[in-house]
Amino acid sequence: MRVLVVSDKVEPILYSGAVQERVGAVDMVLSCGDLPFYYIEYLVSMLNRPTYYVFGNHTSEVEYHGQWEGKSAPHGAENLHMRSVQEGGLLLAGLEGSIRYNNAPRFQYTNSQMFANITRLAPRLLYNKLRYGRWLDVLVAHSPPRGIHDEEDRAHQGFESFLTFMRWFKPRYLLHGHIHIYRQDTVTQTSYHETEVINVYPYRILELEPAAQITANAR
Repeated sequence: MRVLVVSDKVEPILYSGAVQERVGAVDMVLSCGDLPFYYIEYLVSMLNRPTYYVFGNHTSEVEYHGQWEGKSAPHGAENLHMRSVQEGGLLLAGLEGSIRYNNAPRFQYTNSQMFANITRLAPRLLYNKLRYGRWLDVLVAHSPPRGIHDEEDRAHQGFESFLTFMRWFKPRYLLHGHIHIYRQDTVTQTSYHETEVINVYPYRILELEPAAQITANAR
C-alpha cells in the first residue's frame, strides 16, 4: 500500500497544485501531528484518499479560519488517537502528543499517562489479534520511542512506554514526527525487535505492507 505520511512542517511542494504530480498515486494519507488543519484538508481535497491523523504537542484546541469559523479538527480526516481501524488491509492505531515538559493542558503526557493510554487501547488490539491474527501493522504517533530518534532536551525525549508497546504488540511500523531533521546524515529509520521505526518529517512516501502479507511473501 502506497502511503503519504506528513508531519510538523507545511511542505510547499505538497501545499501546491503540483502535489498530485509530486506524490503520484497514493492509497492513503497519514499525519503524525503538528500540522495546521488547512494543510491536512488540502491534501484530502487534492488527493481524495482516506486520511488519518494524530495531534502533536503544538496543536491548537481551536484553529480559526477567516473571521468566524473555528475548527477543532480537520474536515475530511479521521482522528486515530486511542483507536484502531482497518484501511486497505492495514491495521492502524494512533497515539497523540509528546512527553510532558510544561503545563500545557492538552497533548502532553507523562510516560505513565502514555502507558495508561496504551492499556486502554489494548482491548482493541486484542480484537485485531483474534480476528486478523496480528495485533497491529502501523502505529501512527507524534513522538518517537525513548532512545530511538529522540533528543536529550526534555521537550524532545521519546516515550519509554513505546518500547514496551513494540515488544508487546509487534507493529510492523511505528511512524512518528516531532524531531525535525536538519542534517542529511541524521538517522531516520531504525529496527527495534519486529518494528521499523521511521521519522517521517516533513513527509515520506512509503510502501507499507501488512505483517501477515510480509510473512507470507517470505515463504
